Amino acid sequence: IPVTITRAGNRVARAARFNLRDIAHFTAQLAVLVGARVPISDGLLSIAEQEHDPRLAAVIKDLAARIEAGSPLADAMSAHAGVFGDVYVETIRAAERSGNLVKVLESVSEMLERAQEINQQVKSALMYPLCVVAVLVLGLVFLIGFVVPRFGEMFASRGVELPLLTQWLVWLGNGVKHWWMALAGAGFVAAVGARRAWRTPGGRLAMDRFFHRVPAVRDVLVGLAISRLTRVLGISLSSGLGLIESLEMAGRATGRPILMDDVERMARQVRSGGRLSEALAGCTYLTPFCKRMMTAGEQSGELPKMCGLVARHYDRESAHLSKNLATAIEPVMIVLIAGAVLVVALAIFMPMWSMGSLIK
Repeated sequence: IPVTITRAGNRVARAARFNLRDIAHFTAQLAVLVGARVPISDGLLSIAEQEHDPRLAAVIKDLAARIEAGSPLADAMSAHAGVFGDVYVETIRAAERSGNLVKVLESVSEMLERAQEINQQVKSALMYPLCVVAVLVLGLVFLIGFVVPRFGEMFASRGVELPLLTQWLVWLGNGVKHWWMALAGAGFVAAVGARRAWRTPGGRLAMDRFFHRVPAVRDVLVGLAISRLTRVLGISLSSGLGLIESLEMAGRATGRPILMDDVERMARQVRSGGRLSEALAGCTYLTPFCKRMMTAGEQSGELPKMCGLVARHYDRESAHLSKNLATAIEPVMIVLIAGAVLVVALAIFMPMWSMGSLIK
């Protein structure tokens, strides 16, 4: 008599969170085993035995059990969509139908590894500016919340009329000193709200538009999005999917709402009988270079190959831009730091100058 029933695999899929490198390594191993004509279930079990992460090993063993029970690889992976993602699963499904599983697995593994490398480069480039900004904010909070109010009390007790800037900073410092818990709570609520807004379509679109107004960040985001779009489009076409389905899948894979809207319009235009080159002309997100290359690929009948070339080009460009991102942000940081130090210094020294004139 069953007491409780739990759907196998779902709990593992929801709990497990892996980076792209883990999934890329698994995909590369699976491609080697499938290319060696090892049965998929046996190959998955051998991968699970060598996996150091017990969570990922549990997912891989569940895949092997589902395949031994008669499920195709894509159906088995769809039970762990939280681990692999819908685009990954649908690409594998198309590869199984077309018989290009090994080639597609190798391409997906390369794509995931490259995406992980670029993500690490972007994070490394942003780490230094973020640390500097965090230290600056903490220093300003200390100065405004504890130092400036004491100077204000000292000057006021000696009959010095405080300048407007000093009065404003003293008022702000007293607020920080007495309401710091409320301010910290408000900051925490704002951070949680921003994270939840990012998970909603409207909030993600608004934040995406904001980031695209920042010059240095916009170039990196556009390069990453075009690289992922063209790479997934090329892999999808090579795996046997049609152009419309490949466009829709590639648009979802980018994760950029602005580009997703453009790709949806392109897919509708192609579905209504238009050519890809005509649909590309109305796409505002893609660069002219990308449009020309994809148009040439359509005309020559080698669109998947051309998409791969475009993806590699923007991979290199994104890597270069991400390395120079900190250099591009440094002038803005210097101006902000200099401005903040100047304001605090003026708020402290202006009353001292006034007090010096009174002593004379």
